[in-house]
Amino acid sequence: MNRIAVLSAGVFVVATGGAAVWWFGQGTEAPSVDVTAPSETVSSTGDGQADGATVTYALTSASRAMFVIAEELRGEPGIVTVTSSIVLGEVALDPADPVSARLGTILVNARDFTTDSSNRNRAIRGPILDADTFEFVEFAPVSIDWLASSGSEVFFTVTGDLTIRDATNSVIFDVVATLNGDETITGTAEATVDRTDWGLNIPSAPGVANVSETVTLRLEFVAAPTA
Repeated sequence: MNRIAVLSAGVFVVATGGAAVWWFGQGTEAPSVDVTAPSETVSSTGDGQADGATVTYALTSASRAMFVIAEELRGEPGIVTVTSSIVLGEVALDPADPVSARLGTILVNARDFTTDSSNRNRAIRGPILDADTFEFVEFAPVSIDWLASSGSEVFFTVTGDLTIRDATNSVIFDVVATLNGDETITGTAEATVDRTDWGLNIPSAPGVANVSETVTLRLEFVAAPTA
């Protein structure tokens, strides 16, 4: 091997080694443990009137926030589900008059996002979301549109500002909630977004191709009274 080839190989090793350190050295910060649920004073109301029967509910550890995205891995198309089990938020309402609901800001801990691959976890928490710097994905409700109710189920949409990293865009979530008396509120909230609206790019990785720009956001929530 001639001198130029040796030098070129050395540069390649240093470059790829540095890239590996950069790639795997990000997204390693642990989730904060002293964060509390945001107050439900950032809110929107329907036509109902809250009264002394209002109950404040907080999301429990049974809640899950996730996003679902399509990709090709080694030439095989697939669906990737990314989940965080650290979700904070509050809602205050009168169980007999849910239209009086007041919603608080929802925080999802990006440092907890997990998939079926440790390498993918590091990529999501690191170069994609920079969770070491921007620990939380934040959704701040702006308005509620009540659609229908059926027994203990209510159907509505929530429009709000979704902040990922340092970018914010308006998003509308379709929500189905079940009111279990004054014990718990359970349900789902779902929206479809374009990740490029937040400037989220997928770093080049061996075997990964055709990652969808369309992403489904989903919150599976369980909320219980705070007192």
